[in-house]
Amino acid sequence: MTHPDAETALACLRLARTDGIGPVSYRKLIRTHGSVEAALAMLERGATRISRTIGPLCPRDDALRELERLHAMGGTLLTHGQPGYPALLAALPDAPPVLSVLGDATLLCARMVGIVGGRNASSGGLRMAESLAALLAAHGVHTVSGLARGIDGAAHRGAMTAGRTVAAIAGGLDCPYPPEHAALQAEIARTGAVVTEAALGTVPQARHFPRRNRLIAGLGLGCVVVEAALRSGSLITARMALDYGRTLFAVPGSPLDPRCRGSNDLLRQGAVVTETERDILRELPETIEENDLFGAPPRPVRHNAAPSGGQALAPLRPDPAPPPPAQGDLHEMVEGFLSFTPSPVDDLVRRCQFSTAAVLTVLSEMEIAGTIEFLAGDLVVRRPPPA
Repeated sequence: MTHPDAETALACLRLARTDGIGPVSYRKLIRTHGSVEAALAMLERGATRISRTIGPLCPRDDALRELERLHAMGGTLLTHGQPGYPALLAALPDAPPVLSVLGDATLLCARMVGIVGGRNASSGGLRMAESLAALLAAHGVHTVSGLARGIDGAAHRGAMTAGRTVAAIAGGLDCPYPPEHAALQAEIARTGAVVTEAALGTVPQARHFPRRNRLIAGLGLGCVVVEAALRSGSLITARMALDYGRTLFAVPGSPLDPRCRGSNDLLRQGAVVTETERDILRELPETIEENDLFGAPPRPVRHNAAPSGGQALAPLRPDPAPPPPAQGDLHEMVEGFLSFTPSPVDDLVRRCQFSTAAVLTVLSEMEIAGTIEFLAGDLVVRRPPPA
């Protein structure tokens, strides 16, 4: 016999692990039927229209085994709408239904910023990421990053010298990636927290990384980009952070270094020039509750000064967004732009003219439904119909 709270967690996990149910449809089902248990019961009876568009429900025994394995390794399951789920993440339009956490799950509710950048980083870039994370930690601001080679790893290590850090990963908690960061992941789990949307046993693939990036963009009050090339995955994280209303920071780099062209371009668009931790701290609210997302009066935002004799740069924060499209309309638009030739995700976002978060939500649901496939290099391709 499981505890009532455990039964709710089990129901949430079953719903979240069912193919064809993404973050948006997950919340809609619960909102429509009043509770996760009621939504699950309706799906089991086939009494709702979505029953015809999803795969078989995740079996109770499978979800129970995952919960038991997670608890056995000392992990925690956080579910959207339940106590302990981080408020900043819960405010997202595509908030993850469930999170698996190894370490201190309360750290996800703390004041932190994302630090991201290239894997093939210069020694100067690595020093900068490590230094920023360490100095921010000394001021009580934690770092969230993606545990990747290069800038991510340096940021995690720097944060741990003076405080704690959160690693958002693409695969299961039991599948460290890259393999050489297995010891680093274990150390972060011991002193901070490791978080993922993926089920245990999930080996990270290219299609999983947009969800990892969503966690980095959503958990932080801001996002710092250090050394990002023009077609870097870090820029996707940066755009997601903007879509979520976060402040975007970028460290200036040499114009001769192609590894810095993407981050320098962010500066031209109005990202906050970041040379020391003070550039970041002065832009952050003192507490998470003071963040604009929770109804506090908007804080004045400094923008880069105009070049001598030139016009002021436009702020990188977006103008107030138009009303979101109906999910079906956006789904049809995204589907219309897809083909059997791989397309960059950022091109789809630009062509659709809707937020990165909205487009990625649709793509994630299509990927779960088996109609598209994510490829390396942030590409997406339509899957051929079954023979």
